[in-house]
Amino acid sequence: MSVSAPPIREAEKLSGAARIWRALRHRNYRLFFTGQSVSLIGTWMTRIATSWLVYKLTKSALLLGVVSFAGQIPTFIFAPIAGVWVDRLDRRRVLVVTQILAMLQSLALAVLTLTGRITIPEVIALGAFQGLINSFDMPGRQAFLIQMVDDKQDLGNAVALNSSMVNMARLVGPSLAGAVIALFGTGYCFLIDGLSYLPVIASLLMMRLKPLLIPHATTSMFQQLKEGWKYVANSTPIRTILLLFAIISLMGWWFTVLMPVFALKILNGGPHTYGFLMGSVGIGALISAYSLAVRQSVRGLTKMIPISSALFGVNLILFGLSKNFWFSLVVLSFCGFGMMQQMAASMTIIQTIVDEEKRGRVMSYSTVALVGMAPFGSLLAGTIASAIGAPRTVMVSGTACLLGAAWFLTQIKEVRKEMRPIYVNLGIVPPEVDAVLQDGGGN
Repeated sequence: MSVSAPPIREAEKLSGAARIWRALRHRNYRLFFTGQSVSLIGTWMTRIATSWLVYKLTKSALLLGVVSFAGQIPTFIFAPIAGVWVDRLDRRRVLVVTQILAMLQSLALAVLTLTGRITIPEVIALGAFQGLINSFDMPGRQAFLIQMVDDKQDLGNAVALNSSMVNMARLVGPSLAGAVIALFGTGYCFLIDGLSYLPVIASLLMMRLKPLLIPHATTSMFQQLKEGWKYVANSTPIRTILLLFAIISLMGWWFTVLMPVFALKILNGGPHTYGFLMGSVGIGALISAYSLAVRQSVRGLTKMIPISSALFGVNLILFGLSKNFWFSLVVLSFCGFGMMQQMAASMTIIQTIVDEEKRGRVMSYSTVALVGMAPFGSLLAGTIASAIGAPRTVMVSGTACLLGAAWFLTQIKEVRKEMRPIYVNLGIVPPEVDAVLQDGGGN
C-alpha cells in the first residue's frame, strides 16, 4: 500500500458525541462538508423542480422516465474512463472544474425557464450534460476523500458523515423546492441550485493539501482502464462488494420510482402521503448514517453488509404486502436504514483497502455499480410493474436483495481472508489480534 498507517487509537480517546463528528477535526474535510451541505440541498431542489417542470410541460409519465434515464446513463458509459483521468490528474482541480460546469448547467436551466424558453429537448440535453459531469465528479469526489482526512482511522466516519449530509439534504431540499415552486416557480429552484455551487468551489480553493504524488502515466488510457478492471476483478473483497452493490442498485433501489403508485393507489392517499413515505426512507437512512459515524473503526463492517442487505430486502417485501399507511412508514424507515448501511459500509471498506494509485479507477467502478445501474433498474421496475403490479414488483425486488445477501455470505470467508493482511499492514488490526481473526473472528 502506498499510504502509511495512521495513529491507531486516536478515535478511542473521544467521547461518543465527539466520535460522531470526528472527521470534522480535519480542516480540509470541514471546509468540504460545509460547502457540500449547502450545494446538496440545491441539487435536491433541482431534482424535484425538473420532475415538476417536465410533467407540467408534457403531462407524460413516460417522458419523466426518459429525462431520468438521460441524466443517468452517461455515468454508466463514461465513469470508467473518467476514473482513469482522476488517477492521472490533480483531484482538487478535477472537482473545481466539475463544480463550475455543474453550476453553469443549473444556471442555464434557470435562464431558459425564467425566460419561458425551456423545452423538453433542452431539459434532456442539459440532464445528459449533468450526467456526463457526474461521471467525473463522483469518482473524483470519492477518491479525493482520502486527501481531506489525514488520519485514515477517521475515513469511515467521513463516509458516514457524507451519507448523513446527503440524507439531510434529501429531507430539506424537496420541502424547500415545494415552497419555492409554489411561491416563485421552478426557475428559481434552478437559480438557487446554481448559486449553491459557489460555497463548494470556495471550500475547494481554500483547502491546504499535502502534495500527492501522481505517477506520470507511461501507458495509454486504454491500458490503464484495463489495469483498473483487472485490479477490481482480481481483488476478492472489492469485486464481491461491488457485485452486491450492483445487485442492490439494479434490483432494490428503484422502489422509490414506484412510490407514487403506492401513495395514490395502494394507500389511497395524495401528494402528502407520497411526501411522508419518502421522508420515512430518508429518516431511516439518516439514523443509519449516524450509527456508522459513531463507530470507532472499520473493523466489523464486513458482516454488516449482508445483514443490512437482508434487512433492506425483508422490509421491501413487507412494504409490498402492506395496505396500512402507518405500517408502511415503519417498514420504509427500515428500508432506508438497511439501504444506507449497506452502501456506507461498502464504501468505507473499499476506500480503506484500495491502492492509492488505482483509487480513481476503483471509485469509478463503484460509481457505475451505485449510479450506473439506476437507469436500467428504473426501466426494469416499470416493465415488471406493468405486468404484475407495483406491490408484487417490490416483493420481487426484496427477494433479489435477500438472494444477494445470501450469496455474499458464501463469499465472506474469502473476503475476510484477503482483507486481513491489509488491515494488519494499516494498523487497523493489531498483529496480536490477527491470530484470533484467523480462527474465525470478523473484519
